[in-house]
Amino acid sequence: MTAQQLEVNFSELINKPKATLAGLAGAKRILLRRRDAEDLLITTAARGEQDAQIMSAETRMLVALVRHDAAARALFLEIIPEAFPWVRFLPAESVRAFAAELAEVLPAAESLGNMSAVATTIAAWQHTAEVHSDPELLAALTSDSGEDHGPVPEPGTAG
Repeated sequence: MTAQQLEVNFSELINKPKATLAGLAGAKRILLRRRDAEDLLITTAARGEQDAQIMSAETRMLVALVRHDAAARALFLEIIPEAFPWVRFLPAESVRAFAAELAEVLPAAESLGNMSAVATTIAAWQHTAEVHSDPELLAALTSDSGEDHGPVPEPGTAG
């Protein structure tokens, strides 16, 4: 919990709604802990809109810098390992591919107001780095044994 975030159990909101929501006066948001489901985040509509506007401006400025300035592109590539330490396991050309894909997905996702595609892109590249970090797994996944293991069943069906 931070000074900007109040954490309460969901039952507290149900039992004492006014007192719980009054916590928004001193915090930017309330994190509702739920036992049997994903936690919820409550904030004011004005704060949510403000946060979205800030994220949108940051995204547009970053992408514009990277697209229009060679030095900014070089710096973007240089800081990627600091922002995402796991890229150190990727080959250099994959780090460049990740940076390029991130620079493409950020403005597209921002234009929709849904950043989940950015999270998916980051997670996919992180999983790729995990494979590269394990020499045995990398060898198993990249070797061409020539052996066909047959058809792959549809997801969710018994194989």
